[in-house]
Amino acid sequence: MIQIPRGTQDILPKDTYKWQYIENRLHSIAQNYNYKEIRTPVFESTELFVRGVGGSTDIVNKEMYTFKDKGDRSMTLKPEGTAPVVRSYIENKMQHDVNQPVKVYYQAPMFRYERRQKGRYRQFVQFGIEAIGVEDPLIDVEVLSMLMHIYQSFGLRNLKLHINSIGDQHSRAAYNQALVDHFRPSIHEFCSDCQVRIDTNPMRILDCKKDRDHPLVQNAPVIYDYLNDESKAYFEEVKQNLDALGIPYEVDYNLVRGLDYYTHTAFELMSDAEGFGAITTLCGGGRYNGLLELLDGPSETGIGFALSIERLLLALEAEGIELPEPEGIDLYICTLDQSASTAAGRLVHKLRTEGVSCDMDYKHRKLKAQMKDADRKGAAHTIVIGETELASGEAELKNMATGESEKISLENIAEIRTIIEEK
Repeated sequence: MIQIPRGTQDILPKDTYKWQYIENRLHSIAQNYNYKEIRTPVFESTELFVRGVGGSTDIVNKEMYTFKDKGDRSMTLKPEGTAPVVRSYIENKMQHDVNQPVKVYYQAPMFRYERRQKGRYRQFVQFGIEAIGVEDPLIDVEVLSMLMHIYQSFGLRNLKLHINSIGDQHSRAAYNQALVDHFRPSIHEFCSDCQVRIDTNPMRILDCKKDRDHPLVQNAPVIYDYLNDESKAYFEEVKQNLDALGIPYEVDYNLVRGLDYYTHTAFELMSDAEGFGAITTLCGGGRYNGLLELLDGPSETGIGFALSIERLLLALEAEGIELPEPEGIDLYICTLDQSASTAAGRLVHKLRTEGVSCDMDYKHRKLKAQMKDADRKGAAHTIVIGETELASGEAELKNMATGESEKISLENIAEIRTIIEEK
């Protein structure tokens, strides 16, 4: 038997309502903040991620699904959403849009070949937002406030927002040199990845999952001490505006994020709910002031975040939050013989085109079994059609909640719809 690829999942009809509920709320909140949806291809040129995400990152080195197309071009299933959005921004010259900053959101499948863990899949769904074209602490705070709004709107309470400043390019250069000086004498004690990172991206050593408890990581230089005055002032203004909105946060000087394009504000949202799991990160993001120029674009700046819907579902489960199940169908039509089934098929078709959700029996079961099926489907009303109803052209429309019945004409679709809507 052919089985599902390792690290992926089938989302069955019994669970899709949760996804639909979450997706609808995410879209609604994004639109309330005046973010418009953008859709980019599911695969892009491999070079986009090598240059945009960073050749030293685990995503590029270990996790990308890369293939050659029939033109012998290297393509990659997108592992993250920011680089494709920035590519689209540049290619479509969105810096000339009259609405600045350009504020967009996306929701799409992403692909990373990584070890299967609870709440992490090789194909997963990300929702993300990007605000491009303005460098201002207030837009950083808008992004952070939307992030908190999203999770709190689902009723989640065990949340911790961690923030940090990675500073501008000058601050990063000074800090990277301090890290090299700190780690170089004992780098042989670290994992093979960190032994490479010390020459490619020393800040990533602080983010290493294998060596996070190493004493040299615990007492590593603090980035705040290497921020220049401009970077410190920017970060202080971000914190002041978070305080003004009453958004609690923790400054985490070891928070550097896993991608190379971040500058200034970086952040992660954690869940400390019991039972959530060892990996507590729900969502992350930050500012990327050099990414557009790195991809041959204009000298514009941006900030954004991305969240995994799978991880959001896991957090809801950990806090015992149930999402509302959809209501059942409006009408179920029971039939007593073949001729009634033919008439029911016509009636169902007409009602559906008029916006009434309805279903009927297709297995020619006994009336009792059909009524049970109507109950399973959550039918608000039922109609039973047999020889008598066909001869008279009328039937009883029964309200399943009250038990009351009302005679209706089988040809008067508008009447049936009106009665159902009123009830």
